[in-house]
Amino acid sequence: MDINELLKGVDCTCGKHHTCPIDYVYIEKNAEKHLSEIFYDNNDFLIVADENTYSAAGEQVVTALSGKNIKKVIFGSEILVPDEKAIETVNQELSGITAIIGIGSGVIQDLCKYVSFKSGIPYAIFATAPSMDGYASNGAAMILGGMKVTVSAGLPRAILADPLVLKESPADMIKAGYGDIIGKFSALNDWKISKCINDEYFCKWIYDVTMDQVQKTMSLASGLLEKDETAIAALMEALVIVGIMMSFAGTSRPASGSEHHLSHFFEITGILDNKPYFPHGIDVAYSTIITAAIREKLVAAPFPKEIYRPTTEEYKKEMARVYTSSAEGCIELQEKIGNYKKDRLSVFLEKEEEIKRILSEMPSAKEIESILSVAGYDIKEFYTLYGTDKINDAVKWAKDLKDRYTCLWLNFDLYRGEPA
Repeated sequence: MDINELLKGVDCTCGKHHTCPIDYVYIEKNAEKHLSEIFYDNNDFLIVADENTYSAAGEQVVTALSGKNIKKVIFGSEILVPDEKAIETVNQELSGITAIIGIGSGVIQDLCKYVSFKSGIPYAIFATAPSMDGYASNGAAMILGGMKVTVSAGLPRAILADPLVLKESPADMIKAGYGDIIGKFSALNDWKISKCINDEYFCKWIYDVTMDQVQKTMSLASGLLEKDETAIAALMEALVIVGIMMSFAGTSRPASGSEHHLSHFFEITGILDNKPYFPHGIDVAYSTIITAAIREKLVAAPFPKEIYRPTTEEYKKEMARVYTSSAEGCIELQEKIGNYKKDRLSVFLEKEEEIKRILSEMPSAKEIESILSVAGYDIKEFYTLYGTDKINDAVKWAKDLKDRYTCLWLNFDLYRGEPA
């Protein structure tokens, strides 16, 4: 698929004209050479990176901007959290800047995207790892007020990636990119489920394009393990295309569902409790096994004839236990959305057969585990790091971090959020 042709937009059978206001995507050797033409009328640049990503590609980006005025914000090598402190660090250097160049992947990308949107200063991202699908999406995953929130933000003027740089990224980041794509099995299924239950907007063309990228990525696993340049470039292309599909949909629905909610749970509670957590894409991959098992459970028996709702006191107690200082943010979000006040039982019973048919379209937990194992995943490490109790808490309460209806809500409504 020609990404730059895709960027021109699509008149879709869903009735929408899909657009994505990114000007250029270059996934090729020496991709940085395009910076001078992309920003031909800009002279004052701010480069944002961390020590590792700057070491990976900083010098070649600076060389490509030879003759320009350059300032830099280089974060340390410790885990960077895209929070208010990081935002302020970048904002302090924006005076006189006419373009921002991010060098990195997930967090650097989201940070630059957020700052660019708020300041009105255009940015480009020079990717250093094929680790996630947010390069071309219009959402920035931030930690604000202690909550993991996806903020609507702008898009980069350009996405640049050199396969020779990408292949040198840590193996876990490549593994994470693969896992993030495999997670679309879960996200796409949740999108269909919400269309069925809530009549949410759904685009079959976007669904099909995204699923096509999942199928193509599955064939890359052995090449990714060997850090084959062609496989790495193909993974990066899939990640960018999925991001474009999110922009086309106007929502992250094609790429983010219950598996991402579980991943966000492990990240947020890890930050709150000062406990380790996997890179985002790896958490997404393992969480896809968990959500597949939930779907199998939901299909296996007739739906109960009642839905579960905890008392207000029980709910607030559990939120405080699980989310500690971020509990109030979760409670306020759910009060605003009103999911706990909705009784969808009549819809569940009326559409039980259709719901189960959609749930059955998702590969089984064993099948997902097998798909991931080819790329070096072992579910045992997931349980070793988090433990059964924490994973069960995630299955029950990760849904409260977001406003999106997924199989986690269906499982909560019908089975009290109990694990598969």
